[in-house]
Amino acid sequence: MTDALLSSVEQLFSLATLVSMMIGVMAGVVAAAIPGFTITMAIVLTLPVTFTMPPLQGVATMLAVYVGGGSGGLISAALLGIPGTPSAVATTFDAYPMARKGEPGRALALGIWASFFGALISAVVLIVAAPPLAMIAVKLGPWEYFSLILFAVTVVASLVGKSILKGLMMSLLGLFIATVGQDPMMGVPRFTFGIDVLAAGIPFLVVLIGIFAVSQLASEVENPAELHQGQALVSGKMHFRPFAVMREVLGRPGNLLRSSMLGVVIGAVPGAGGSIANLIAYDQAKRASKTPELFGTGIADGVVASESGNSATAGGGLIPMIALGIPGSAVDAVLMAALMVQGVSVGPRLIMDNADLVYGMFLAMFVAAGMVLAFCLISMRWFLRITEIPKSIIVPVVLVCCAVGALALNNRVTDLYLLTGVGLVGYLLAKLDYPLAPLVLGVILGPIAETNLRRALMADEDWTLFFTRPISAALLLLAVLSVVFTVRRLLQQRAGVRAST
Repeated sequence: MTDALLSSVEQLFSLATLVSMMIGVMAGVVAAAIPGFTITMAIVLTLPVTFTMPPLQGVATMLAVYVGGGSGGLISAALLGIPGTPSAVATTFDAYPMARKGEPGRALALGIWASFFGALISAVVLIVAAPPLAMIAVKLGPWEYFSLILFAVTVVASLVGKSILKGLMMSLLGLFIATVGQDPMMGVPRFTFGIDVLAAGIPFLVVLIGIFAVSQLASEVENPAELHQGQALVSGKMHFRPFAVMREVLGRPGNLLRSSMLGVVIGAVPGAGGSIANLIAYDQAKRASKTPELFGTGIADGVVASESGNSATAGGGLIPMIALGIPGSAVDAVLMAALMVQGVSVGPRLIMDNADLVYGMFLAMFVAAGMVLAFCLISMRWFLRITEIPKSIIVPVVLVCCAVGALALNNRVTDLYLLTGVGLVGYLLAKLDYPLAPLVLGVILGPIAETNLRRALMADEDWTLFFTRPISAALLLLAVLSVVFTVRRLLQQRAGVRAST
């Protein structure tokens, strides 16, 4: 063990590995900050570059992109109100209002420090608890996966907007959009209504960009008088104090630890990922808060919860991959492919047969987290300059980036037509006060929910198993309680308003 650890330290801290990791960190942060360029896309583009590297250097570089991407999504979420990645959706709920109130530096610093500590906590848990957590995750069947997704959908529906009915309607609409196109099991078209553009389905990335980016950009240009103004509302508060904000984050240990551990556990469940962890961590922070009504107005607890939760999934997703050879997410699947290309056998014997590589991956998580923190803190002042750019410049630039991101996914021109249509629909829904986050989450999780529902029924036609299997039943109960408590809270708020008037 000592020899393997020393070997991994020697390989990881070589100049070539550190330089490639730093480049990976910068690429991950920048790619995730651009709406439409997901972490998975950045990892896939990095994969061919690592083929000529030694195994540990290649995997460490990809982990650097991964960890950097987990923090990069908050930049556009905080400054533009557009999540750079699906795992930064909940970050927009408080980081963007905080930036619009004149504290963009504080919003970014909160997110960066929360991401850093979330990544560190997940790396520690990865080292200490990988085998037992992996064994729990692998025991989940399709019944539990479907129930988990249903719980996530109800959580986000209850989180945003003033009406849980509208939130559930948007979730159902998202689930329906996910069924358009080819049937994942039978291969036959469905719900295309004879429209050729819908034959290949509506990609979740197109929906994500259209709903959050295009609709947001459309609302930004409503008032022509504001087109030549920057987005910084209070230029005097453009400065930031990173170490003061660090103390502010550490001053919320309960929120930080709870959100990070939720991210680790959810990341260890194959297929769950940062988009679920981001929202559930935010939801739990809101429920545990003494002032839940302030969430969504630009408070620090919301930013800390969402960012620490989604960053912690990086270490959590590696738990089943390292221990059992089961990828926790699409990014982990690409990491597995990189190891297999290098001739490394991924599975239960990975730790025994390639101890130096596994220890190197553990250490790479800590090094990458430190590099991301340093890079973001150093470059934050340049990121803050985004808030001073006039809308007449930033809107067309971001729109072009969105179009390129949508086109790069499948290289289909029809996706640009879908992007325009989805953006206009999102704009109209926002004007009608319908929450958009449940729709996007429904589109992302719809295929996973459908596949696991059909697998469960194919394995056993007894639908009562969803309620008799303990973990599945517990998740469904949590989904019901989420709706009940939200309805109760909304009724209490309305009663309070009536009493005050």
